[in-house]
Amino acid sequence: LDEDRFVLYCQPILELESDRVTQYELLLRMVGDDGEIILPAAFIDTAERFGLIQEIDRWVARNAIHLLVDHDVRLEVNVSGCSLSDAELPFFVERELAGAAVDPGRLVFEITETSAIADMEQAREFAERLTRLGCRFALDDFGAGFSSFHYLKHLPLDYLKIDGEFVRN
Repeated sequence: LDEDRFVLYCQPILELESDRVTQYELLLRMVGDDGEIILPAAFIDTAERFGLIQEIDRWVARNAIHLLVDHDVRLEVNVSGCSLSDAELPFFVERELAGAAVDPGRLVFEITETSAIADMEQAREFAERLTRLGCRFALDDFGAGFSSFHYLKHLPLDYLKIDGEFVRN
């Protein structure tokens, strides 16, 4: 964070009905000392263990909002399960959206099913606060954990992202 070595890659999401790219998922990467691109699996656990993940999630949200200023798209942002307890994150997002004058409906926050399982009440409160701002909300990797339709009833979801194991092949 201090050395500004994070970058975001936009992964297109194809809408099958229209055969158009309608939104992008932002993928966080880190640039190593030699310029190599480091995948999140190599640094996210460490960031969570040392309490840095909430600041990384804020960095991603801020940069996503700034991308929305220049591009008329919808962007998906992954949020760490640790950030679900960050009571300030929704206020941070609200301030950034207001400062950028961006439509909140163009920003989708994703949490994984396993994060939601860990503390359903916290996940529900977090999602409700962001959806009240006008942001959208998705449950990622549905089916990877204990897969209960219970989540669909208790989380304010706009859509599910089915785990790849169910759609592969």
